[in-house]
Amino acid sequence: MATVPSLYLGLISGTSADGIDAALVRFEPSLHVVAARTTPYPDSLRQRVLALATTNSALALDDYGHLDVEIGEHFAAAAVALLGATGVARSDVAAIGSHGQTVRHRVGGTHPFTLQIGDPSVIAERSGLPTIADFRRADVAAGGQGAPLLPALHAAVFADAMTARAILNLGGIANVTVLAPGQPVLGFDTGPANCLLDAWAQRHLDTPRDDDGAWARSGRVDETLLAHWLKDPYFAAAPPKSTGREDFNLDWLDTRLPSAALAPVDVQATLLALSVRSIAAAIRTHATQTREVFACGGGVHNTALMDALRRELPALRIDSTLALGLDPDYVEAVGFAWLARARLRGEPGNLPSVTGARGSRVLGAIYPGA
Repeated sequence: MATVPSLYLGLISGTSADGIDAALVRFEPSLHVVAARTTPYPDSLRQRVLALATTNSALALDDYGHLDVEIGEHFAAAAVALLGATGVARSDVAAIGSHGQTVRHRVGGTHPFTLQIGDPSVIAERSGLPTIADFRRADVAAGGQGAPLLPALHAAVFADAMTARAILNLGGIANVTVLAPGQPVLGFDTGPANCLLDAWAQRHLDTPRDDDGAWARSGRVDETLLAHWLKDPYFAAAPPKSTGREDFNLDWLDTRLPSAALAPVDVQATLLALSVRSIAAAIRTHATQTREVFACGGGVHNTALMDALRRELPALRIDSTLALGLDPDYVEAVGFAWLARARLRGEPGNLPSVTGARGSRVLGAIYPGA
């Protein structure tokens, strides 16, 4: 009798678009990450993706098609490289779950949509493995936000029967999952985490990020400017809600800077405070029972950000998901391996209590392997 493949491989490039996270995961008898790695995008590709994700960008249809395939090639290479490094046979892998690269997320208005690129047919062909992709659009078609999608994983892996917890993803955008015993799972995007910090650092330091938040830590928070930024209607909107670089980008920032010059380092300090205050306000408002916050995503490595969160929420334990046994750098990649597994099992992948969809939906389309 043939052995049933037991492994799933999750792939994602998030809002920061700094590379492809890949995780090879076994879910039975319990979740175990066999291997994980991050493959950086070439700088020129990252800049093209970031430019496309901003509000006023435009791209010729031919260029869009080429980029879709090019990102698919990079995703496939990341999957093949991870398998090669581990020596795992492809026959042991049931499927790849590919989130792709989000380039637009517009879920308001008459014709809401969300758009991820990274051609899954290319991934399936190059890897030789069935590939599950296009996870978000079924939820949007059902009236949902299409995001966040990982609270189902968070609830299954991180919930505690006695203690109210929040799982905080600090990517380009921050999102929080509220896990309160006996209550429906809640989750939503709180606003920017790293996207504005990274963009401002790129402009003024010519680096992709403010390493460890050192630059922000050396600046001074302008409380008047911060209060102005926090008046953006998104922060006061009730869940379900989601956002992205379409809303929070350098154009958003430039139109909200004072006419009098402010030192760039002080803008950076104030941007960090914006991330922290908006996250903390969301937790205070919508996660009132929470006693523990476990963070994941790239922002975990920004000690200035993490320290500021601890100062802002002194009554709460704030740690990384590593304390719960899962590397904070790969929670999202594990999540899309989880969603691929759900798709093959015919199980819903969304939580209507999170996204606002009309009901549970099986997410993702299957692209057979070569």
